Amino acid sequence: MTATHPARPLAAGRLPRVPFPVVDEVDRHCAQEAEPSTIHIEVHLPGRLEEDRLRAAFAASLARHPRALMRERPRGPFARRYEWELTDAPDRDPVGFPPPAPGALDRARAESLTAAPPLALSPPLRVTVVEEPGREGCVLVFTVHHTAMDGPACLRLAATAAEIYSGRPAPVPAAPARPATAPEPPRPGSRALARPARVAAGTPGQVPGNSQLLVELPVPRRESGAPYTVNDQLMVATALTVADWNRRQGTPERPLRITMPVDDRDRGPGMPIGNGTRLVEVGFAPAEVAPGADIPVLLRLTAQRTRALKALPRPQLGRSVSLLTTPLLPVAARAAYTRGLRVLAGPWTSTTLLSNVGRIPYPLDFGDAGSSTALWISAPARLPRGLTFTTASTGGRLHLALRWSRTLLGDEDGRELLGLFTRHLAATSPETV
Repeated sequence: MTATHPARPLAAGRLPRVPFPVVDEVDRHCAQEAEPSTIHIEVHLPGRLEEDRLRAAFAASLARHPRALMRERPRGPFARRYEWELTDAPDRDPVGFPPPAPGALDRARAESLTAAPPLALSPPLRVTVVEEPGREGCVLVFTVHHTAMDGPACLRLAATAAEIYSGRPAPVPAAPARPATAPEPPRPGSRALARPARVAAGTPGQVPGNSQLLVELPVPRRESGAPYTVNDQLMVATALTVADWNRRQGTPERPLRITMPVDDRDRGPGMPIGNGTRLVEVGFAPAEVAPGADIPVLLRLTAQRTRALKALPRPQLGRSVSLLTTPLLPVAARAAYTRGLRVLAGPWTSTTLLSNVGRIPYPLDFGDAGSSTALWISAPARLPRGLTFTTASTGGRLHLALRWSRTLLGDEDGRELLGLFTRHLAATSPETV
């Protein structure tokens, strides 16, 4: 939810409505049952949580962030907008405590990828508290409907719930730093109109949907004063991984374009809840990611490109998409048009997505249950991209979620891609570059 469409107070007895912002509308248009648009988040805690106390903490967190209390408003066949209806209270308790059982975490992870929270009920997210016999601590598994909000917004809700649960306020995190003026954009790595590479198909199975691997890696090292960031190292590793994978599958070389979400929101208690990131694309020419690529040069070029892209003002999904959501036609007609255009534009969609949340700005301290020891976020991987890399760091460790469409890749393909990414990320550290 962005400030573009503030809530409209209506007549007495009627709930406020908010027209879907651009990101929400496009995601809603392109909904697919086979590949639900869910964000998977899991927070690992060293201790156990009290059920009633946690339910109360999340209810209070939602009250402090009322924009999260949204549901899709029913509409007529000629309605020109999707609208969120802001409710006074949850339609159902989003917190669940299934009985402890072996394999409970694997089941919760699978459900997070296959069953999206319904948009018709407020809030469109669920929190499953997972405990397993013989395993210390617990895991909070969040499933977020991406039509309603993104991962950072859900983390803000979790951070507020942790503060309420523990009774201890957390330090207010600083807003992301951005250059005051946009630097001169460097030479792009690929022509803007060139057809980008697709992730080459592997050996998919017969069952549609998404699959994922969650792993913990060391944060890549950088020399003091290096002109690039960890995000740039992750971007280079992603580009080299996809280029290497495609070569192994025998596909022709094409430029790579990697989508990168940029989040300029304040992460404090007043953080806007919803889909608040804007998407930019980082280009790489085939020669830049060829075997034997000059990693130091590639890191510096990537840093120049990402700095310029972060500084340039841009609509969340670009100007052309903003035009698609102009309410000149009924929403049903725009939905059909958008889905058809998405199919036609599939070959020009970016190659993959890298979403680096960075260092988690909250301690996620749940009092006697302890603070978060690990945290993973997993972004949707629907076709035509079919592969996403999402990273976050906690306690000096990098938590990577590699997620893919089962229509494109199989489990063994995912493991091979993980091995490539791990090797290429290590190659960006100073002792190897």
